[in-house]
Order: sequence, then C-alpha cells, then structure tokens
Amino acid sequence: MNAMTRRPRALIVYESMFGNTEHVAAAVESGLQQAGFDTDLVEISSAPAVLDTDLDLLVVGGPTHAFSLSRAQTRAEAVRQGAPAERAEHGLRDWLASVHPDDGGGPALAAFDTRVTKVRWLPKAAGPTAVRLAHKHGLAALGKPVGFLVDDVQGPLLEGELDRATAWGRQLGAVCQQKV
Repeated sequence: MNAMTRRPRALIVYESMFGNTEHVAAAVESGLQQAGFDTDLVEISSAPAVLDTDLDLLVVGGPTHAFSLSRAQTRAEAVRQGAPAERAEHGLRDWLASVHPDDGGGPALAAFDTRVTKVRWLPKAAGPTAVRLAHKHGLAALGKPVGFLVDDVQGPLLEGELDRATAWGRQLGAVCQQKV
C-alpha cells in the first residue's frame, strides 16, 4: 500500500488504576476506528519509547491524581485504595518524559484524563499536564485536553461518558485527517 492510499494510524496510550481510564481509552479507539483509523491501544507499561514515523495521531490518557498526572506516591496510594499493584509500576508522566518521535518530528497529539465528579472543574488536571510534557518533545496538541467523569475514586464512569469518548474519538479522527 503506498502513502497515497494508506489509512491514518493512531496510537492510544493510557494509564489506568481502577479501569475507568482504560474504558475511556477503548471508547476513543472505537471512535477513531469509525473515523477510518488503524489503531493500537496500549497500556502504559507496554508503550514504545520511540514513536513510529508513520504514526499520524498519539492519544494519551491518565487519571488525575492530586491535580496532575500520577506520581509513584499517588499510584501507591491508589493501590492502598484497592487498585492492582502491577498498575502502579509505570506512569504516563514518566513515559512522556522519555518518549520521542523517531524522526524528530512527531504525530499530532490529543490528551484526556479521568477525574472524580466532586472536583470536575479542576484548576489543573492530568490532561493539560500531559500536553505540556509532550510539547517539550515536539508534539503539538490538536486541541484542548478532555476530561471524563467518574463517580468516585474507583468509579464507575458517569452514564454517557463512554458515548462521549467514542464521539470525541470520531471528532479527533476527522480533525487529524484534515491536517494531514
């Protein structure tokens, strides 16, 4: 298949302590597929350190911990609250600090976070932090990060949030294809 007929490609990388962010990431992936993208959905511990040159869109998502991306100590606290211990080993913050595009350029970027409804209007959150860190590596955001709401720390997601995530994925796909 030549470059003229190649389907656009997206990588969705997520960090999820209780599974809510993972569900949102899967819904975003579904929306991107509906928009004509080939997709790879990857949990943070399996995310590549170098981004492929044929990648058109990188979507990153993580839970909001202490008004930002998680850190080792906030992931440890999530484990104390019932999250699986293996999910605390790697964080999106650390991956974004080390990832780099293969050719020095990079794909378009989109970011999302999950946050509890009690503090839905955060002065700072995981999504904006992810965009700032990715920008340091030459990745430009397609738009503002999106927050998805969970009922409490462990969830569940509020009704309608997965539909909203799928719609956002379709929208990202359309915007990204216009820029390519």
